[in-house]
Amino acid sequence: MRFEYYHDGLANTPKLSVDGTVSNAIHFSHWKGNQTPASVKADTSTEIALNLAAAPNREELTGGIDLVTNNHFDTDGVLSVWAMLNGERALELRDQLLAAAEAGDFSEMSTQEGVRASIVIQGSDSPTDVGSPLARQLAGEPVNDDARCYELVLPHVERVLTRTNDYASLWIDPWNRIASALESFARGRSRVEEDHETKLSLVTLAPDIFSSVGFKPTRHCAPFTAISHHARGEVYLIATPLDGGWAYRIDYPYYSWAETIVRPKIKRRDFSSLIARLNEAEQNPAGQWKIDTSELASAAKFSDANGKLAASSLQLDIVTSELRDALRKSITATA
Repeated sequence: MRFEYYHDGLANTPKLSVDGTVSNAIHFSHWKGNQTPASVKADTSTEIALNLAAAPNREELTGGIDLVTNNHFDTDGVLSVWAMLNGERALELRDQLLAAAEAGDFSEMSTQEGVRASIVIQGSDSPTDVGSPLARQLAGEPVNDDARCYELVLPHVERVLTRTNDYASLWIDPWNRIASALESFARGRSRVEEDHETKLSLVTLAPDIFSSVGFKPTRHCAPFTAISHHARGEVYLIATPLDGGWAYRIDYPYYSWAETIVRPKIKRRDFSSLIARLNEAEQNPAGQWKIDTSELASAAKFSDANGKLAASSLQLDIVTSELRDALRKSITATA
């Protein structure tokens, strides 16, 4: 097996499309729209690659093609490519590979080492942390080219997984932020309340989960790993105290963007009527309730003209009630 980052020159070349999905290829991917062989499907692309490595009919499934490609750089992409290239050796590291892949793509923490390894490869669970810390360290400068990131990172994957503490300088600060958020839930300062009827998780975050000076919309995003570790619903209402009011965002579970086999499929809701009602009641002219799909699992936010979270005038119980009502109607409509 050999790897080449996807480019237009490969368009007419038979290939194995790992994680990302490209045309004229056999797919081994969990991205929606994939045509991955049913016998190896799994929730992460890394697990799909591991299933392929263990398959007795691997040669048949790959069609004898040895060219592996992907069209983006992230933890699951890197690990699925590495698993394809390393076959049986990858199977020996199955648990480490899956923990890191799930941390990277779904913001899930099955092990601390998995979260830390993902941070080393792609950065923290914050979308504001851009670029691979490991690629940056190896190159001695920021690396903005995905193909170059693969070239730098792939030779180091096994060491990242098996000697994660060697890379502590790369994961320590983001990990400390995640650990602080987890502690906030453990101490009850941040909380999750589950509404089993509507499958809504009401997540209220303590401002000190972000820093000693509190939540700053221009600097902070939701603590995705801590939320996914505690919330169990199909829709999350995430509320953070801000400027005497609440900053609100509505998310879906962080695995829901992918085609999954074990994790339940999450239906995307039509929140347009909800957003209209909330805007009618809203009294803060500095912001607006908006449908928001800028992140893979985001649904709606109350944000300012720059797209940053703002302080809504609406009380938490009002927003929660309106969202529950919208979810009840959605359930009734599909019954």
